[in-house]
Amino acid sequence: MLLRQWLTLASAFWKPRLGLLDECTTALRVLPNDLDVNLHLTNSRYLLAMDVGRWDFTVRTGMWRVMHQRRWFPLLGSATLRFRKGLDPWERFELGTRLVAWDEKWCWFEQRFCVGETLHALGRVKVLFRGRAGNVPTAELAAACGVSHLETTRLPEAIRLWQAAEDAERRAKGDPRAEGP
Repeated sequence: MLLRQWLTLASAFWKPRLGLLDECTTALRVLPNDLDVNLHLTNSRYLLAMDVGRWDFTVRTGMWRVMHQRRWFPLLGSATLRFRKGLDPWERFELGTRLVAWDEKWCWFEQRFCVGETLHALGRVKVLFRGRAGNVPTAELAAACGVSHLETTRLPEAIRLWQAAEDAERRAKGDPRAEGP
């Protein structure tokens, strides 16, 4: 997977540029070392593929250059995956990555594993960016990427419920970072 990550990253520099709100499509294939005992893509490889897709997105949108210049780096806060159909050995699939929501601190990406029009899995990740001075506000990230005005979005219902579940878990543990009631 590391070799694929580097190849995807290198090839991203030659692919068409994308806007920050565009979907990035990364073509991948299930290789023998990606399989589990059931002979389909193992669960952990989905998360690795999602990393590859986000790096492709980062390079093609120009975020990579900004991150490199300012020494910012992404930190994954949480991830969720929903599996619908397995991916078989040697099967080609496309991973669609897009920024679907953001607030002052976090960016939420949706990543779709598809073969043709068939959805095989759906992943979502929550990411923040950090630099030398701490967390980078999303407005600053957007401005650095050439988006002059990026208003905080209303979170899609699925992401809002996911966040509510995370907050409920923190409250149950007595974590003072829990938001809400």
